[in-house]
Amino acid sequence: MSDKTNIEWTNHTWNPWHGCIKVSEGCKFCYMYRDKKRFKQDPTNVVRSSKATFNAPLSKKFDKRLVFTCSWSDFFIEEADDWRDDAWDIIRKTPHLTYQILTKRPDRIMSNLPKDWGSGWKNVWMGVSVETQEYVHRMDTLREVPAHVRFVSAEPLLGYLELDLSGFDWVITGGESGKGNNWRKADLDWFRSIRDQCSFQDVHYFHKQHGGNRKIDGSWGGRLLDGVYHDDMPKLSCLWCNGSGYIDRGYEGWTGRMRVCQDCGGSGDDNGNQ
Repeated sequence: MSDKTNIEWTNHTWNPWHGCIKVSEGCKFCYMYRDKKRFKQDPTNVVRSSKATFNAPLSKKFDKRLVFTCSWSDFFIEEADDWRDDAWDIIRKTPHLTYQILTKRPDRIMSNLPKDWGSGWKNVWMGVSVETQEYVHRMDTLREVPAHVRFVSAEPLLGYLELDLSGFDWVITGGESGKGNNWRKADLDWFRSIRDQCSFQDVHYFHKQHGGNRKIDGSWGGRLLDGVYHDDMPKLSCLWCNGSGYIDRGYEGWTGRMRVCQDCGGSGDDNGNQ
């Protein structure tokens, strides 16, 4: 639960705890529930992971930038309150990684941020799941949270969405996948609508999959939408200058302060591989 992943929009998954409580329609065919039951475990029992898994981002195994956090739980679930400060400490110690924290409990974010959060850590992207119009209010809650990047995951998408994307940087769409009949079919027009809304509102758009119970070209149901793969993502911050575009200490022979970062040329963006 903490190594490389096949999820198209990230590089690693990290689960400092696992187990969750269903809260909305998108949870109906949760893959974590399916897999936990297969191993004869109670999926509603939220437990802290082993020391090796909890500390995994500190290891050399995490050799890429993007880390989807709590793919088998929810980072802000109440049952994990006793362990969250330890998880924040791991994130604090690994500024070279970018943590993608996706929640269905945005109302718990503000009261569970670290004291030094400020205007948001540059290595944390904060997101909410929105599967139907009924849950668009989660975006309103997240919009009030200081964050370097805010994003929406409309997966599994279960209906047409009308989105106000002000204050948001990225939208992911995906249809539901599952074994047998344990999935709900998405209408491609739902994806097209969100794609067009992102284009109109100048927001990055990533289409993960159409959904279904079989893979096409490596993704459930395929992901080619009107002949195009949509892989747009926010840019990662430059590691050398932490996204500022400048360096504030001696670098490559310089002794002054506030010099333009030579790694990113002052853009503040990562010009290398994710």
